[in-house]
Amino acid sequence: MPAQTVVDEQLAQLNQNVPGTIFAMQPYRNAQTLTGEDGTTYTLTSLNPRVNSWFVLEIAPEGGRSRFAHFENGAPDTWDISLIDEDGPTLLIEGEGDSFACAPWDDGELEEAQTSALPFAPVCDWSLFVRNPVSGNRTTREAVAEFLRDNIVFGESIVNLIKGAFFEDAFMVSSEGEEEVEEIDGVELLGTALLDSTPNMRPYMGFELSGTDAGAMTAGSWYEVESSPGIYASVMQPSMIANEVFQVPGANGLDSIERRADVYLVAFDMARFEIGYELGTEHPRLGWSSRPSNRHGQGRGPDGFDQPDPLVRTGMLSPAFVERVAATFTGGFKRDHGAWRFGDYATFNYGHHYGFMQNGVLISRLWPNLATMYLTQDGEVDMRTWSEEDDALLSDLVFARQNGVPIIEDGVPGGRVTSWGGGNWSGDANATLRTLRGGACMRTVEGRQFLIYAYFSSATPSAMARTFQAYQCDYAMLLDMNSQEHTYMALYVHDEEGEEEMQWQHLVSGMAEADPDNGRIARFIGAPDNRDFFYLLRRQ
Repeated sequence: MPAQTVVDEQLAQLNQNVPGTIFAMQPYRNAQTLTGEDGTTYTLTSLNPRVNSWFVLEIAPEGGRSRFAHFENGAPDTWDISLIDEDGPTLLIEGEGDSFACAPWDDGELEEAQTSALPFAPVCDWSLFVRNPVSGNRTTREAVAEFLRDNIVFGESIVNLIKGAFFEDAFMVSSEGEEEVEEIDGVELLGTALLDSTPNMRPYMGFELSGTDAGAMTAGSWYEVESSPGIYASVMQPSMIANEVFQVPGANGLDSIERRADVYLVAFDMARFEIGYELGTEHPRLGWSSRPSNRHGQGRGPDGFDQPDPLVRTGMLSPAFVERVAATFTGGFKRDHGAWRFGDYATFNYGHHYGFMQNGVLISRLWPNLATMYLTQDGEVDMRTWSEEDDALLSDLVFARQNGVPIIEDGVPGGRVTSWGGGNWSGDANATLRTLRGGACMRTVEGRQFLIYAYFSSATPSAMARTFQAYQCDYAMLLDMNSQEHTYMALYVHDEEGEEEMQWQHLVSGMAEADPDNGRIARFIGAPDNRDFFYLLRRQ
């Protein structure tokens, strides 16, 4: 662990107007350097020893060009990695009463790993993975939109025109209601949503559920997902929300379409799960968004750079976690949309580009005023509106992802829910806010935390706010929107005997189109992806 004076100096680098490099963003980094007999210098940097996950090795031949390797700890809770001199620079790998030395650059193992084309290539007896640069999967629709934005003059306008003409309400579904029946008991702790109407609904949900009436779900009730302990599903429409919810100020009235648009919700009992976050191979990017004009002129991005080098983004779950993965869902906006075009937030903090951190490594600065999902080193997942004072939490964070402003804060609609530009809610070219949206909220019941993911088949931020209110969320935020690959969610079922392959189910069947190889490979799990995502692991 670096001495406090060194930490203070490195914090000062981070707190500069523009940090300028990816290393300057890591105030808790610790570097060790040794020189071999041939004059080659080896520098191992632990980017955050408190999290003990990511390391960068620099090999600098005397008079030659440096080469780098980005290592990920194969078992973050187990191995301690350091650089020692044992007949030359060597890695010392220690954990659980075991230790061994490894110099993968001496026997060709490192070179073989880096040329393997594997996103995660094991070295040193699987104690470390080399993260290698790869191309991320994307759907045809995503690829076309990306090409237009990056290469065609007025490309963003064309994409918005396509969204407005073809995608508005394209995914909206409205389940038929039946006569009200005796309410099916929900999960004891979660209870039921605050609804005035609780008909039986037959949603187009892709999960297999326990306790339904021949597939019919009572609106606002929770149902266990089969073979997935601690995961629960619910369905409703905003028109069913109790009048007492609508009496709380802070949201706009709902139109006739979003009032009858299905909302699917999935709750995770966080006593059973760990949560993580992985950046996509490309998104969110690190350069400037095209939206704000308030730039500092000191680099290619708000933090002074637009590439993560020498860090590598794989867009894929680490192989160390596959056996425990229970769910994945996509993250937030791309960088180009993740900043303010107009309004007060466009005028300072360089437009408030949404920030993010992975494995204790700050990759894009966390800005005050933004809705932030984060995980601490003691395993607490939470959401809050980031403030300058919250920068004191950086030393305790494992991941953080910012996306816009709160939909719900302290149980009521956030202060910018009704402001299209002020909330950077996005929509189509005509400022129509109603579209397919994904969001998440936190709810605490009797000291127990639940993370709830919600899929809105057609909604404005106001419909999202009213829904999260009805489900008694403490805090809620928008994730991504406009298509099912951007609101993707899947659950994974593992054979307890280990005799069958992992099976996965999509929240909505159309999400399977985002899986690579015509749906035969699980997105985020079996192949790299260009988008960022969250994942949930069953606790050991």
